[in-house]
Amino acid sequence: MPKSLGKDSTCSIARSLEVLGDRWTLLILREALIAGSTKFQEFREALGIAPNLLTQRLAFLIDEGLMTRRTYQEAGARSRDEYVLTEAGRSLNLVIAALSDWGRTRRPRPDGTSPRYADEKSGTPVRLAFVTADGDQVEAEHLVARRTPDGQFTAR
Repeated sequence: MPKSLGKDSTCSIARSLEVLGDRWTLLILREALIAGSTKFQEFREALGIAPNLLTQRLAFLIDEGLMTRRTYQEAGARSRDEYVLTEAGRSLNLVIAALSDWGRTRRPRPDGTSPRYADEKSGTPVRLAFVTADGDQVEAEHLVARRTPDGQFTAR
């Protein structure tokens, strides 16, 4: 699945797309993040994806460190594998939320659904925002972006 993407394949966006650029990959991650899916059949039923494609994508997500495989066994059944998000996989919640926000506002559908995000402890609804180091919010239309070497970013 990985391919070199264009002239500047060292760009963080190109590096991310090498892993996330396939629609099935993002939809599998959506199901894991939003629906809490971990079992092969849960992904199959939610997505309608062919078993061979799902097997390939799950193996790829494991190889890329976004999911891990764990064995489980329900009473009276044979052991099976489940697919659990790693910390790197869970951190993609921000990406899925941004895609959801864009889709809801720029591609609205009367029959559409979108995830609603809330603080886990309080249940208070939250939304995506660009925030300065001083805590001021900046609207997306007022942003500029420039190529910057990764080494110039400070740790969070």
